[in-house]
Parts: sequence; structure tokens; C-alpha cells
Amino acid sequence: MRSKSLRFGEGFRVAFDVRKAQAAEMVLAPGASEGGADNRHRGADQWLYVVSGSGVAIVEGRRVPLKAGTLLVIERRERHEVRNTGRTLLKTLNFYTPPAFDAQGDPVGPGRS
Repeated sequence: MRSKSLRFGEGFRVAFDVRKAQAAEMVLAPGASEGGADNRHRGADQWLYVVSGSGVAIVEGRRVPLKAGTLLVIERRERHEVRNTGRTLLKTLNFYTPPAFDAQGDPVGPGRS
């Protein structure tokens, strides 16, 4: 068993991973975005849960509104971007299956872009 208290400081931070899954926190400032038209995870699904704030996810050209309580799954190979369209920090908790990033947030393994 493992546990960790999350800080939700700005940016992307891997919390920890186990053999087949990974947890990470992502915090975007108002007006900021992560990803884009060429962003995808070839071997990993991304489950994104909005803790607080508001924004929009653009997945394969389709816009999905984001607000506290939204759960979104971005399947492997789907191109995507997450944007903070609100006035406060957009805080998300993300799970990747299998793990997609190293401790520094760089893509690794089958989840590599």
C-alpha cells in the first residue's frame, strides 16, 4: 500500500506509480493550456478528474466542458489539449494506465507520445 498527500501546486507532477497505473496532479493557471493538436499517449489511457476550477478539454476536435466533479477518459492515441478557461486554478487528478511519465514528467514506456 502507498499513500500521499497531494499539494496541487502549479504544473504537472507525478504523485507515484505502481506496475500498471500512475497518478499525477496537473494544475493550470487561468489562460494556460497543456497538450495540443499533436499531443497523445500512444500506449496509455488518461483518466482526468477535475478537483476544482473550470476549463475545456479538446479531444479529437470535440470540446468537453470541465468543472469540479467532471471525470473524463482520454483513450490511448486520442489527440488532446486541456485549457483553463476560468478565473481560478484548474486542478486535476490524472491516472494513466499503464504509466506514461517518469518522475520528472517526461514521457516513458508504452505511454510515450
